[in-house]
Amino acid sequence: MTIDPLAPLLELADIAPAVERARERFDQALRHRALRRHGGQVAAEVSLRSAVASAALEGYAHDREAVRAGTVTEPVLQGALRVAGALPGLSELWPKAPRQALAKLHVLAARDVVAEAELGRPVADPVVATRLDGLAGLAAGGTKVSPLVLAAVVHGELLNLRPFAGPSGLVARGAARLVLLSSGFDPRGLLAVDVGHQQREPEYVGSAGAFATGTPDGLRSWLRHYMTAVEVGADQLTAIGDEILAAA
Repeated sequence: MTIDPLAPLLELADIAPAVERARERFDQALRHRALRRHGGQVAAEVSLRSAVASAALEGYAHDREAVRAGTVTEPVLQGALRVAGALPGLSELWPKAPRQALAKLHVLAARDVVAEAELGRPVADPVVATRLDGLAGLAAGGTKVSPLVLAAVVHGELLNLRPFAGPSGLVARGAARLVLLSSGFDPRGLLAVDVGHQQREPEYVGSAGAFATGTPDGLRSWLRHYMTAVEVGADQLTAIGDEILAAA
């Protein structure tokens, strides 16, 4: 009998309940009545806020309204916007060819930031190649645990591995959202988890470093942060829905 490689993560203290709480919080947010008639508008706003948050986590913070107005041309922010916009179209590719999807994310994220020859090409390192193969195996059906756990692992691994030149964090966060889209957990891209990461940035940075240790405590720290960020992202969906209904 084959043991799921991620199943032991759910046995870490407090993790299984945290995953369940995060799932329930998002399920509750999905009942918002704004989604019945304004679903497209809500999804567009989630995409915008996620991109702004992801760029900020990469060290390029910009005013959201300035971004909305189209006045911010800074390359990393533009890369984050391209990644966010491309995720629905990449959701079918991800489970079939995750490494190809990662390459496409990097091309979108790093255009005008790194040399053209580096776009879509992982760094030449055998350790990176081996770990990317492992992630690809998980993404292609190598685990049956909650998509939230898989997204957290993909995010944490790519964040620390930094397999691509330039704004590799944009790729990590985009890949994590791809897990949620492609798995059916969040097929419409309504979970603004990157906003949760930004709102708890010191914890995000610290727990990502803990994840890199590979210890049970380090993994637990990262997973707890990730599930909290999911709850914040779910609350963000509710807030967006309220704002859109108020303006309707």
